[in-house]
Amino acid sequence: MPKKKVSLTINGSRYDIQLENDFADYLLESMQEDFNTEGNNDAKTLLYAYVRKSAEQFKLESDINTLLLKVDDKLR
Repeated sequence: MPKKKVSLTINGSRYDIQLENDFADYLLESMQEDFNTEGNNDAKTLLYAYVRKSAEQFKLESDINTLLLKVDDKLR
């Protein structure tokens, strides 16, 4: 599958990673909510982005567990 480079600068250091095209597009769009994708970002910005994504994941996992319990109850 074709790869695309995604770059982010944190505390003056540029980090480049190669990702599959579909995921790279998704990640770039998501990163624009939290980061300056064209310039430098400090560690505080990185931490806030991590906490925000962790909160989103927590909410999604809670919602999935709630749905699984409802499905389980209906199957009984």
